[in-house]
Amino acid sequence: MTTKKARSERADDLRPGYDLAGLSHPVRGKNHARTVAGSNVVLLDADVAAAFPTAEAVNSALRLLLTVARAKVTGAKRPRRSA
Repeated sequence: MTTKKARSERADDLRPGYDLAGLSHPVRGKNHARTVAGSNVVLLDADVAAAFPTAEAVNSALRLLLTVARAKVTGAKRPRRSA
């Protein structure tokens, strides 16, 4: 079993090559805005995620949905199929 004294001595076992000057004033979340701006993470419910095994499958389905929605809004008619 380790004693309190042994643990405290071991906790101060920092290598001499570390520069601690940059750690004197840490800023919480200094890169948060940049990280959020560069990502768009959406969490899917389990049943939806099971239907789309990859990100490409989700994107493809959403693009198709956008195409259908835009066609519906503009009132565009589907071209007739030639027999």
